[in-house]
Amino acid sequence: MAGEQIHDESTCKRVDGGISRVFLLLGKRWTGPIVSVLVEQPAHFADLRRAVPGISERMLSDRLTELGAAGLVVREVDDGPPLRVLYRLTDAGAALRPALQELGDWAAKHLPEGGRDGGC
Repeated sequence: MAGEQIHDESTCKRVDGGISRVFLLLGKRWTGPIVSVLVEQPAHFADLRRAVPGISERMLSDRLTELGAAGLVVREVDDGPPLRVLYRLTDAGAALRPALQELGDWAAKHLPEGGRDGGC
């Protein structure tokens, strides 16, 4: 038929599976900023909450749980008193540092100031 295009699977481009997995996890709201804070140093829950303006305690807890399940963050409990929980990146999480730095550099060059920044 005229105008009909024939497609086979080899001609269709698909998103790389690795990219899909990365953005499925890191593309969630708040996850990137949490990881970027932890790339600099381990942090207690309250410090993370202050470092990521606008995030609720519940959302922070949920995102840290997801990052832990993905093997990027570990939770260390200091029995205290007072009881305190420290979060730090695993080696796999720390390996994100160069990629986050590149993304930050790209944003500084290509994204205008005054855009959304997580609620500030």
